[in-house]
Amino acid sequence: MRLLHTMIRVGNLDRSIRFYTEVLGMKLLRRHDYPDGKFTLAFVGYGPESEGAAIELTYNYGVEGYDLGGGFGHIALEVENAAQACDEIRKRGGKVVREPGPMKHGSTIIAFVEDPDGYKIELIQSKRATT
Repeated sequence: MRLLHTMIRVGNLDRSIRFYTEVLGMKLLRRHDYPDGKFTLAFVGYGPESEGAAIELTYNYGVEGYDLGGGFGHIALEVENAAQACDEIRKRGGKVVREPGPMKHGSTIIAFVEDPDGYKIELIQSKRATT
C-alpha cells in the first residue's frame, strides 16, 4: 500500500490552484470536470503521482466555502529553510499564520501558512538544513 492523495473541498477552484501552484510551487497534475455530478477535481503535487502523494482539490458547483471542522489538522511540507520559505510565500501573496520557530516542547523548526480556504499548511524545516 501507499498513500495516493488527500482530498480537500475548496470554494473557488481557480483560486486554490493558483495558491498551490504559484505560492507553494506545486504543479497541476490533472484536472477533470464531472458536469453530471456537478463537481470538478484537480490534483496538485510536486511530482508525478506515480512517485509521490498529491492533494486533490474538489470543487462542488455552487459551494463557495466549507466549515473546516475540528477533525482536520493540516497538510505538512518539508522545506530546506522555514524562514526563507515563509519570505517567498509572502512575496507570492501567501499568508503566514505562524512564524518560523521551534515547535512547542521540541526543537524542530516549523511555521504555518494558510490557503485561501483556511486550510493550514505546516512547513517543517529539514533536519539537514543549516540556518
